[in-house]
Amino acid sequence: MAGRTGEKDDWWVSIPKIELHAHLNGSIRDSTLLELAKSLGEKGSIVFADVEHAILKDDRTLTEVFKLFELIHIVTTDHNILTRITKEVVEDFAAENVVYLELRTTPKKNASIGMSKPSYMEGVIEGLRAVNAVEVALAPHCLGKKGKPFNSGCVCGTPRKRIYIGLLLSIDRRETTASAMETVELALQMRDMGVVGIDLSGNPTVGEWCTFLPALDFARKNGLRITLHCGEVPNLDEIQAMLDFVPERIGHACCFGEEEWKKLLELKIPVEICLTSNIRTETISSIDVHHFVDLYKAEHPIILCTDDAGVFSTSLSSEYILAASTFGLGKQKMLQLAEKAIEFTFADEEVKEELRQIFDSAARTARRDDLMRKEEE
Repeated sequence: MAGRTGEKDDWWVSIPKIELHAHLNGSIRDSTLLELAKSLGEKGSIVFADVEHAILKDDRTLTEVFKLFELIHIVTTDHNILTRITKEVVEDFAAENVVYLELRTTPKKNASIGMSKPSYMEGVIEGLRAVNAVEVALAPHCLGKKGKPFNSGCVCGTPRKRIYIGLLLSIDRRETTASAMETVELALQMRDMGVVGIDLSGNPTVGEWCTFLPALDFARKNGLRITLHCGEVPNLDEIQAMLDFVPERIGHACCFGEEEWKKLLELKIPVEICLTSNIRTETISSIDVHHFVDLYKAEHPIILCTDDAGVFSTSLSSEYILAASTFGLGKQKMLQLAEKAIEFTFADEEVKEELRQIFDSAARTARRDDLMRKEEE
C-alpha cells in the first residue's frame, strides 16, 4: 500500500482497524500500476511518459490524481488484472491489521473483451480466493452454518490471521436508472458471496439524484444496506434529498450548509471520513479546518477511511496518525474511535461480536503496556 509509516509508527499499524470506505481500483499499488502502465506503453495503448511521473510521486497534484484515475480505468477492464489487484489490495489492508474491510467497486462492462458486470465481479471474487497471506472470511456469510472462509487453514501449524470482507457494489453517477437497477440486481444475486450493500459514487457533478433513487429504493426494500457519496460538491438540494433518504452511512460530507449539518446531526447518520483524500482533491482547504473535529466533538458517528489508498499515497494507519497529530487525540481515544466503527459496519451480529472480541483483546494489551511503561518510569 502506498501509505508510508516508520518504526515509530508501529503501534498504529499494530492496532486493529476497520475500513469502510475503500475503492478497490483506487487502492492499487504504485508498483503494480507502474508495471501495468509500462506494459500498456509497450503495446502502444498509452504513452508511458505521460503517466510515469505521476505514478512515481507521493504528493500528487489534483491533475495528476485525475490522470491516474484515467489510467486505472484502462487497466482494470481486464479480468486477470482485476483479480490481481483485488488480491494485493486485501493483503495490503491485512498487513496493517485491518480486521474488517468493506471494499467497494463499480461492476464494469467491456464488450470488446467479453466483460459483463457479473464477470467483472467474478474477477473480484477470484482475487479474494487468491489471497494467501491471511484467511479471508466473507461477511455476513462466513461463520457457523453460513459457510466457511475462502482459504481457511494453518501455516506451519499456526492459525492464520483473518480479515473479514464485505463487498459493496457501486452505482456510478454516469449510469442510467436501468443500469443502476442492474447493479442492484447483481448485488442481490451475490449476497451469499459477501455482498453487503450498495454505494453511490462517481463524478459528483454528473447525474441527478432522481435517476438513482428507484434502484436505491429497490435495494433497501430487498435488505441491502446503502452508503452514499454525499456533499462532495456544493449541491444543497441533493444533499437534503440524500439525507431525507436516510442512508445507513454517507461518505465525505464536505460541502454541507448549516441546515444540512443540523439535519445530519439529528439523524445521526455515520460519516466515512477521508482526511487525505479531501485535502488532495481540494474539497477541504486544509487539514486543520476539516469537519472531522466538529463531528468528533459532537460525538457524531464517524469512521476514518482511506478512500483511494493508492492514488492518494496513504494507508489507514497513516490516516489515524494524521488525525491524532492534527487534532491532539491520544492513542487510547484513537483505539476507541476504531472500535466504535464496528457498529457502523454492514456485517451481521456474529461478525460484529467477533470484532468486539478482537478489540477487547487489543484494549487489554494497550492498558497492560501503559501500566508497564508507567512502572518503568
